[in-house]
Amino acid sequence: MHQLLGIRLKKDLFSHPKCGASWEGYVIEEVLKIANPDEQYFWRTHNGAEIDLVAVKDGRIFGVECKWIDAPRLTPSMRIAKDDLKLEKIIVVYPGKRRYEIAKNIHAIPLQEISDGASGIF
Repeated sequence: MHQLLGIRLKKDLFSHPKCGASWEGYVIEEVLKIANPDEQYFWRTHNGAEIDLVAVKDGRIFGVECKWIDAPRLTPSMRIAKDDLKLEKIIVVYPGKRRYEIAKNIHAIPLQEISDGASGIF
């Protein structure tokens, strides 16, 4: 995708309008690789609430949000998805360095932990 968009260098990607979409695609691939869910899908309501990935594994349902920001916070979409889908938890994958709780059962997790095959997340 990056070659087709004329993105050759990392610095070009970071300033490109498709940077967020690229991040989302990469994060979802990494999560699916380590979570190996039984089912996975994107979820969005008619009112615009959405979550980037909903995954079902061994009967448990969790959500994944991909955020290209330094300090992710709780969004209305996360709250709605958690309640409507009865998600056990939501992980918010971001490019930061520390894991922290955003709200009850909603955690910010650095991509590096996912890429390293972090255990206990899913």
